Amino acid sequence: MLDFLGKTVAKLFGSKAEKDLKDVVPYVALINAEYAKLAGLTDDQLRQRTQEVRQQIDGRLAGLDGQIAGLQGQIDAQPNLDVSRKEQIFEQIDTLEKQRNKDLEAALLSALPQAFAIVKETARRYAQNGQLVVTATDVDRDIARTKGNVTIQGDKAVWSNKWLAAGAEITWDMVHYDVQLIGGVVLHQGKIAEMATGEGKTLVSTLPAFLNALGGRGVHLVTVNDYLAKRDSEWNAPLFEFHGLTVDCIDKHQPNTDARRNAYLADITYGTNNEFGFDYLRDNMARDPHELVQRKHHYAMVDEVDSVLIDDARTPLIISGPVPKGDVHEFLVLKPRIQRLVDEQKKLVQSYLVQARKAIAEGKTGATEGGKDGDGGLALFRAYRGLPKSKPLIKFLSESGMRVILQQTENHYLADNSRQMPEADKPLFFTIDEKNNQIELTEKGIDLITAQGEDPHLFIMPDIGVEIANIEKAEALTAEEKLQQKEQLMSDYQEKSERVHTVNQLLKAYTLFEKDDQYILSQEGKVMIVDEQTGRVMEGRRYSDGLHQAIEAKEGVRIEDATQTYATVTLQ
Repeated sequence: MLDFLGKTVAKLFGSKAEKDLKDVVPYVALINAEYAKLAGLTDDQLRQRTQEVRQQIDGRLAGLDGQIAGLQGQIDAQPNLDVSRKEQIFEQIDTLEKQRNKDLEAALLSALPQAFAIVKETARRYAQNGQLVVTATDVDRDIARTKGNVTIQGDKAVWSNKWLAAGAEITWDMVHYDVQLIGGVVLHQGKIAEMATGEGKTLVSTLPAFLNALGGRGVHLVTVNDYLAKRDSEWNAPLFEFHGLTVDCIDKHQPNTDARRNAYLADITYGTNNEFGFDYLRDNMARDPHELVQRKHHYAMVDEVDSVLIDDARTPLIISGPVPKGDVHEFLVLKPRIQRLVDEQKKLVQSYLVQARKAIAEGKTGATEGGKDGDGGLALFRAYRGLPKSKPLIKFLSESGMRVILQQTENHYLADNSRQMPEADKPLFFTIDEKNNQIELTEKGIDLITAQGEDPHLFIMPDIGVEIANIEKAEALTAEEKLQQKEQLMSDYQEKSERVHTVNQLLKAYTLFEKDDQYILSQEGKVMIVDEQTGRVMEGRRYSDGLHQAIEAKEGVRIEDATQTYATVTLQ
């Protein structure tokens, strides 16, 4: 019924896509009208049209630019200006900048038909004429020194339609169709344009890239890998460079270099999502404005937007660095104990699974020991709390009705703020809360990994508050002795805290992380994380908080030094 109503409403009023298309289509006629005017122009006049459009945009912003420059001049001319007065001026500048952005958007929208027509006409001349010939400028001469598609013949510059892209020679033979003009308008409006393979996504991107570059605030084109970033920047560059725009690719240059900084100063900048993201993080860690590489963000287009903003966004970008004593750890020392602990837990979970299978087959699905309905549900729940990623358990839970029994039993023990949960967990060596990614040793587990003759509290954290209170109450101790005992207590607490943390991370490595599932081992013997959404190996990524080291210890490979997170961001 609802589906019928939805179709009826769409038929009467049109879908959202149809409404958007209706708003965009008029631009196609305007673009083609401007395009028709350009056919009779010489190549020099075509190039000049770009400067005229740029001047039109700059002219509409001249008033605001003058006001902003005047306020900035006041600050520069009076370095000792009162802080409150400076704050007032900066607030005025911010207000004017916001208005300038709005006016810039209006100016670009007004210039859209002319700008798109210029790009289309340039593409046509490359494709049909094979070359464009113009009076040589200094820019033409500079490009001719580094690129083979531009040659200087006397006072003329010849722009050929053959050039290198990703190491291979290409011949430009594309001209924008109306559907690609529509795609360009949609992208300029900040919307998503879905196009099938072969429909010319790369060609579509040249239209809004050219238009927004005329605004002088920079354009970013984001791709999913460095090959595409480098290829597209070289493929489309002559279309832009002919009109005096600069093009670069950040993936061609090392981070934190002048070359990378200059790439961001180009009118149009290509790059991968990760490199844009890491440069943003590094800029936020900079201690001096001169260390920044990115300028203010203005306009960006994202290729394969579903992959970049959905799949890749699940994994944050992280900049990490060494920690003091990062090579000091107990992973190898504690590994044999944890292996024994996990082996015993596996045996126990298997016995509970056998018990659950038998009891449930007999209709005994109860959640408590000795209950009238049997304890099949409890045995199943204990197996789940012990090793939720156990393959035999997962297979058993896939059978009809098993998930329902498990959920009913779990609800029973979660009731009353989990008051009865200790009864369910008591026979286990450790418990796993898979939803919260937490593992906790039970008393039985602590007894197992504590060797005979060792301190029984070796893996038990002291209660700092109670211990300090006991020290304070000890009248027989001098003030100096109390201080010494407090220092010893804190040292003991720190040592045990690191030991318990190591145990927990090793348990996670053994019970929650599977080789060839969450990670793989490279030929060099390194633990490489696998993206759970895309299945791609994530180069250079490491699990944080000692987990990666725990997995390295589990797999018997070299344990790298521990790291700490300096900065992190997700792609949004």
